[in-house]
Amino acid sequence: MKVNFKKLLDDGKIEKVEKEIFSLDISLKDISSAKNSFNSEDYDWSINIAYTAVLKCCMGMMQSMGYRAIGKEHHKNTFEFMKETGFDIGLIDYFDKIRKTRNKFMYGFFEENNKRNAEETILKAEDFVQKMRTFVHKIGTGEKNG
Repeated sequence: MKVNFKKLLDDGKIEKVEKEIFSLDISLKDISSAKNSFNSEDYDWSINIAYTAVLKCCMGMMQSMGYRAIGKEHHKNTFEFMKETGFDIGLIDYFDKIRKTRNKFMYGFFEENNKRNAEETILKAEDFVQKMRTFVHKIGTGEKNG
């Protein structure tokens, strides 16, 4: 896969780093934690953890390609990077929207999320991680068991 990240590099949104082997271990553990929070009826926190699972998945994929997001808006920059890779745009857009909701939850006033929203986010996080496994294999960045 040949993708040009020059604009993101020039804009100071990403930087080159040493490549690492891709792993889903942390993301899978986070999804399990999100389910535990969901079962405890802590829907806001379960969404936050599911989002974190996806973010870590993206960060791992980036590192496997030799990049990482930088700057004050590194979460936003991560999703901008993901859009350039050709990965599932619908899932990227969904979790970019969750990123904005999460910011309200983490850093200010927030709306309480309901059970349906939490369940949907966890299911989409599982889908994201499984699609990422296939995507990383397809683009050949390397993956360790996980």
